[in-house]
Amino acid sequence: MVAALAALAKAQLVAAFSPTLRNPILDVGDRVIDGVPSAVKEFAIDVFGTADKPALLVGIGLVTLAYSALVGVVAVRRSRLIGALGVGLFGLIGAASAVVGPAGPIGAAPSLVGAAAGIGVLLWLVREERQMDPHLAASRRSFFKAAGSAAAASVLLAGVGSLASRRFEIETDTVALPRPDRSLDPIPDGVAFPEPGLDPFVTPNADFYRIDTALTVPRIDPETWTLQISGMVDRPFTLTFDELVDRPLVESDITLTCVSNEVGGKLVGNARWLGVRLDDLLEEAGIQPEADQVVGRSVDRYTCGFPVSALDGRDALVAIGMNGEPLPLEHGFPARLIVPGLYGYVSATKWLAEIELTRFDQFDHYWVDRGWAQRAPIKTQSRIDTPAALARIPAGQTAVAGVAWAQTRGISRVEVRIDDGPWQDAELAEELNDVTWRQWRLAWDATPGRHQITVRATDGTGSVQTEERARPIPDGATGWHSIVVLVDA
Repeated sequence: MVAALAALAKAQLVAAFSPTLRNPILDVGDRVIDGVPSAVKEFAIDVFGTADKPALLVGIGLVTLAYSALVGVVAVRRSRLIGALGVGLFGLIGAASAVVGPAGPIGAAPSLVGAAAGIGVLLWLVREERQMDPHLAASRRSFFKAAGSAAAASVLLAGVGSLASRRFEIETDTVALPRPDRSLDPIPDGVAFPEPGLDPFVTPNADFYRIDTALTVPRIDPETWTLQISGMVDRPFTLTFDELVDRPLVESDITLTCVSNEVGGKLVGNARWLGVRLDDLLEEAGIQPEADQVVGRSVDRYTCGFPVSALDGRDALVAIGMNGEPLPLEHGFPARLIVPGLYGYVSATKWLAEIELTRFDQFDHYWVDRGWAQRAPIKTQSRIDTPAALARIPAGQTAVAGVAWAQTRGISRVEVRIDDGPWQDAELAEELNDVTWRQWRLAWDATPGRHQITVRATDGTGSVQTEERARPIPDGATGWHSIVVLVDA
């Protein structure tokens, strides 16, 4: 285990030489994310929520410790050569995980150098252990002093590597956003109800959900970033960040929804986005008639894909700003795609590097290749925010409130049912547009006892949210959100 710590520390130090290099734990973690079945990904999101990536890192760390302990036992009791090969094998796994990532062959350097360091420490400690006389306290102390010194040196080395890597960090607050060519008025008060426990109409950046496949947030220098427009277009071209920002910019209020969101879930948020209209960019490139899919590619090679037909006048954006600030790093800085009405897994490419025009019969993007639907329009959903599930509330007048969404169709009605009683029309806040969620509330005279509260919504086309319960895979969850509350006498 001490040898493994030394290997990872040396790898961290090597990774600090370039922003493209990473610790092997991260490279292996990325390959795990890419390789595990969709059911495992869904399980991780269900159990850990937005903490799924830290949970994966902890898991990989525990596996590494267990493996290194086994290698140490073999090295001491069987053969130092087999032990060294065990460390080398783990280094090769890290190297192989790195070379298929964005860094390419050079990405193997931290794993290979780290493995060499780990082998050296392992062989040294095994020799020290074999020279130790277990019957002499001084001899035992000498061995543990050597092992402790190696561990302490490794921790120090890892710390130096981590500090050195910080010089590559990007500060988004140094990026100045220009005034939009098409700006929006401030959000009117009428779109939000002042009910405690009800999510705000605009989700603060710090509270906006994050679901993606990036184990660590890519840190991209806008000075070197480029966006390529390619594929089935007549005039492919490439933009720098400055060239993108110099184009006409528009503001748009859009609610995003993750396909992994369970009924009543929190993987949905609303923001005011700033960006360049995607249809303007693609019109300049000239979409060829046979192209029917727009593919977004991330700097980490993640892909999304959605129909060309979604460019129907809605505010599909290459976004550079979020709620009056540059995009936060975790939400796609320096640029990402925003397409109203489509689940994020087919449209919301973060850390955007390329937009390619292609065909659905020629290319399956990341999640389609893992069993999810090709086309993913957002389904009508509603959620109860307050009171909370299993809350104890006093008898008498109380507010039941929440949000509903059906992006590109809007919400025309929300109904609430208490126990098995009749459906009651909730009061709707003003509608800002048809691609943002809509708040609702109902004044309820709560009587003592246990009560079940259920909500359903009707979209702008008159279609009522389905009661049929379905899991998120393959194209989004369905069903009515229902909670139980306890009313005190």
